[in-house]
This record gives sequence, C-alpha cells and structure tokens, in this order.
Amino acid sequence: MQKQIIKTDQAPAAIGTYSQAVKVGGTVYLSGQIGLDPASMQMVEGIENQIHRVFQNLQAVATAAGGSLADVVKLNVFLTDLGHFAKVNEIMAQYFNEPFPARAAVGVASLPRAALVEADAVMVIG
Repeated sequence: MQKQIIKTDQAPAAIGTYSQAVKVGGTVYLSGQIGLDPASMQMVEGIENQIHRVFQNLQAVATAAGGSLADVVKLNVFLTDLGHFAKVNEIMAQYFNEPFPARAAVGVASLPRAALVEADAVMVIG
C-alpha cells in the first residue's frame, strides 16, 4: 500500500518534521494538534479556546483526508494540567457523538508553544 500525505491550509501548517496526516489504505494517522489558529499561526488564549481549536484543527485535517471526526477510532489527549480533564470531556461532546472513539488522556510536563492541550487521532474511512 502506498502512503498519501494529507495537507490543508484549514489547519495549522506543520511546525516541524512531520505531516498533518498520513493516509495508508483506509487508515489515516492525524498528527498532534495544539491550539494554533491556522490563519495567524498564533496560540489561542485559555484552555477552553485551546480545546475547541484542537478539535477544529483535527476536524479540518480529517475533512482534507476525506473523513470526519465521526470516523476517528482512537484519540490521544495530552494535558499539562489533568485538572482540565472534565473540560475536555465537556467540549469533546460537542465534536464527537456516540459511539465515542477509544481514548487516552495523559498528563505531560509541557507541550510545544506552551500549549495547554494537544490531541492526535487515528481515523478509519472507506
């Protein structure tokens, strides 16, 4: 199988040596997204805005790959403060419907650009 690189200007451009997503067959591996606004490439302010922006960025990449967040089968969420876990659940419910994807939530010491939250995903389409 051949891999296809997914790229969209509706999500932040990669700020390192990675692709926004890679599609192999019907599986799409979405790189981690932080709360960067794709137009300005600046971090949005506050945990709630960052969580929304993370899911909006993942949605944009999922759409560019020919899918949607409904096709996500695995989601990893990284938080610099696990006290924000309930807020992630609350906001995630606005972007995902049942059946929800499998998920991990991990507390980390720091994230790129001093982000408060990051998420990556695996999506299956087709």
